[in-house]
Amino acid sequence: MAASLTSSLSSTFSTLSLRRFSLLSTHQQPNSLSLPKPLNFPSIRAQATDVDTTYFDNVDPDEITTFDPPEKPEDFIPPPSFDEGPQESEDEIAAAYEELYGPAYSGVSVLGNDVYVMDSKVKKTSSFGKVKKDKVRDGFEERVVQVRRVTKVVKGGKQLHFRAVVVVGDKKGQVGVGVGKAKEVVAAVQKSATNARRNIITVPMTKYLTFPHRSDGDYGAAKVMLRPASPGTGVIAGGAVRIVLEMAGVENALGKQLGSNNALNNARATVVAVQQMRQFSEVARDRGIPMEELWK
Repeated sequence: MAASLTSSLSSTFSTLSLRRFSLLSTHQQPNSLSLPKPLNFPSIRAQATDVDTTYFDNVDPDEITTFDPPEKPEDFIPPPSFDEGPQESEDEIAAAYEELYGPAYSGVSVLGNDVYVMDSKVKKTSSFGKVKKDKVRDGFEERVVQVRRVTKVVKGGKQLHFRAVVVVGDKKGQVGVGVGKAKEVVAAVQKSATNARRNIITVPMTKYLTFPHRSDGDYGAAKVMLRPASPGTGVIAGGAVRIVLEMAGVENALGKQLGSNNALNNARATVVAVQQMRQFSEVARDRGIPMEELWK
């Protein structure tokens, strides 16, 4: 009895396991990826009668045709050519660039020690590591006042340089004093000339090309005395004072150096004395009175 019961249970379990295996094989597993079946759309084919084909049977591709434009109206005025317009001056071009790209170069370079970094008036042609700079033609004349050798004592010895003092002016009332140092004399003169152009001042003068009044100036231990002179006197001065006055365009003046004989300090003292001068019109305008009442 027990043996028959055991055999019936084993057969029952075997049939259940077979049914379970068959169900798993027929159904898809939940983790498997299943792609949707593509939809069957009815096929649409273009008919031969739907296409409109035009053939140029009457046109010869090798034939040379001439362009026949329409006639121009009577009141037609052709536009001016680009090259026929008036030539723009350098000031107009500079103003246009300043309007597009901002204010012009201020004179302070942040790209290196080269003072000609953004100077468009200086042509640069590099050759073997050296830069050749053409002389600037801006109406200013240059005159070298002094060139001295200066040395700097370092750990390995002495470094020799040259210091140049240059005065630039247009002989029309504009003058400037500059100083520069370099390892070569030519480079020192160019650097000092650039420095002088950045320190341009205006010299007040009368119609007789002399000073409006007397003035004194000092710079360091150097003192300079300037006095106006009558027409035909000329420039009676010496040293750096004479060079500064001649480059400014003064033709009748008296000058005297008092104190130090240093050329750079005397030149700068002359500039200080000139800056203290004022025209009669400026004084009358500041006082609010006509210029004729200044001598009453």
